Amino acid sequence: MAVLNRHYRRYDFEGDLEKALNRVDFFRIFHTLALRHGFEHFGVLQLANEHETSLLAGRLVLHDLPAGLPEAYDKRHRLNDSALFRSFYKSTIPTVWRASDVAENGSAEGADFLDQIGFDMALAIPVHSVAGTRYVVLFLGDGEDIGRREHFEICYEANCAFDYFYRQVLANKAGMGLTPRETEILRWISYGKTASEIALIVSVSEHTVNSHTATILKKLDVVNRTQMVAKAIREQIIQ
Repeated sequence: MAVLNRHYRRYDFEGDLEKALNRVDFFRIFHTLALRHGFEHFGVLQLANEHETSLLAGRLVLHDLPAGLPEAYDKRHRLNDSALFRSFYKSTIPTVWRASDVAENGSAEGADFLDQIGFDMALAIPVHSVAGTRYVVLFLGDGEDIGRREHFEICYEANCAFDYFYRQVLANKAGMGLTPRETEILRWISYGKTASEIALIVSVSEHTVNSHTATILKKLDVVNRTQMVAKAIREQIIQ
């Protein structure tokens, strides 16, 4: 990958970022970053619309959580209902959550998610792609609270790691195997056009449009047009 900008610094893992090519490489980078700052696990979550139902397992694009933990969490809890999740739509400030912190109203602020997932502390670092899609880098563990300087360091390093991860891995998912014609039809569907209207616009038969639509549904692994458009926007196939 060509160096984008020599004026910003990547500090200790510049070489690792330049050489990272795939999920395995970035898994190692995020995992090492978590351990170096006293956390045990990490997760990179993609955010959707605040009111769209979000499953933890479905939102994680990369993580090293214990096998089956996200799925077990989703069977018993709703990520949307947690104070941690709601905070992502109120502020973009990196935030430390601790199960021991008690809010003035007597409830443990954010402890709902921590208690449910089984950790004492979480650091949530909001990040975004060059296309504007929002993500959160989440670090989890049972260690001591982190200091101000360490907080700044891990936030900066997480942003650098995510930037490379997005450009090298996530951005390459865009398209999901769709052909240019399928992408064009998908875009018209997102505008609310019917199959007959799309057929007139792109100069093909309505049968051909329906055939393309069925193929798009299969490639995106969804069951209806609403899910198809939502996933296409989420995966940045269309804007």
